[in-house]
Amino acid sequence: MAEEKEPEPELDARYSSAGATPTTWHDARGHLAGAEIYWLTTVRPDGRPHVTPLIGVWLDDALHFCTGADERKAGNLDRNPRVVLTTGNNALGEGLDIVLEGRAARVRSDKQLRRIAEAYESKYGSEWHFDVGDQVFVGGGHEALVYEVEPTTAFAYARGTTYSQTRWLF
Repeated sequence: MAEEKEPEPELDARYSSAGATPTTWHDARGHLAGAEIYWLTTVRPDGRPHVTPLIGVWLDDALHFCTGADERKAGNLDRNPRVVLTTGNNALGEGLDIVLEGRAARVRSDKQLRRIAEAYESKYGSEWHFDVGDQVFVGGGHEALVYEVEPTTAFAYARGTTYSQTRWLF
């Protein structure tokens, strides 16, 4: 398994409490790995944003998700692979929100697809079991394309007794 990247955090003092420290990538990566729901933003053909919740797994320095080939997000990704993925909570006084920017790339290797399928089932349970067939996930009588997003930029917004905004460039 590849070693996880450790980019340098940059604290933005304009949006951080006095004395705040940057969130570590280790902590942000833990939140990305542990989140159950992510929000994916893609770009429609007419330039409008398209946002949808989905499940996914963090594996090998990338967030992975799947979608049907006929779904809006798959069509959007065919035309423009740039995405934003977010996760966090909606409480003002506590929590950590993560925003990850990158490019979605189709995963086509059966070996990699099997690893991702195992990660889905390990994280979400047997209800989310996928078989691998011809460069796609197969489950429940449907096929799903699988994408990975390696971050190009990421942000963390920490709330609680101390607020902070951290940025990482990859």
